[in-house]
Amino acid sequence: MTAKTLVLGLGNPLLGDDGVGWKVAEAVRARLQDPDVEVDCLAGGGLSLMERLSGYEQAILVDAIQTGQGPPGSVRTLALEELPDPAAGHLGSAHDTTLQTALRVGRAMGVHLPQRVLIVAVEAERVYDFAEELTAPVAAAVPRAATTVTELLQQVKKE
Repeated sequence: MTAKTLVLGLGNPLLGDDGVGWKVAEAVRARLQDPDVEVDCLAGGGLSLMERLSGYEQAILVDAIQTGQGPPGSVRTLALEELPDPAAGHLGSAHDTTLQTALRVGRAMGVHLPQRVLIVAVEAERVYDFAEELTAPVAAAVPRAATTVTELLQQVKKE
């Protein structure tokens, strides 16, 4: 594997705002040309997410979040330790283990996992409605979130 950093859009593109992570990842992929960065999408969380992070030095995860701490479409950057748990969608699933727990288990098993995991979270409105479209405020946040990811990638590269 040559890429050192993984940008991973999380969510389900068939569940309305839950697909925002995929849309942001697609926007980042369209503007990024860096062999040290891989951009991908994943619909799982917990242990499957931990497995996908294996082998990278850094990871930036993009997902919908529902905290009620901002209006729909607001974009926040969080360190893994700041992640609300378990209301963070795919990052903290009630059907699996949380990402934090999965990473602890993986590290205890000797899996090479990123030392640095950042989250770009978009406050979502509807994540359970069958729809391929994002709500207007969340769709408007996609370019802002993609810019946030590219700025984080520039910071990581300087360090």
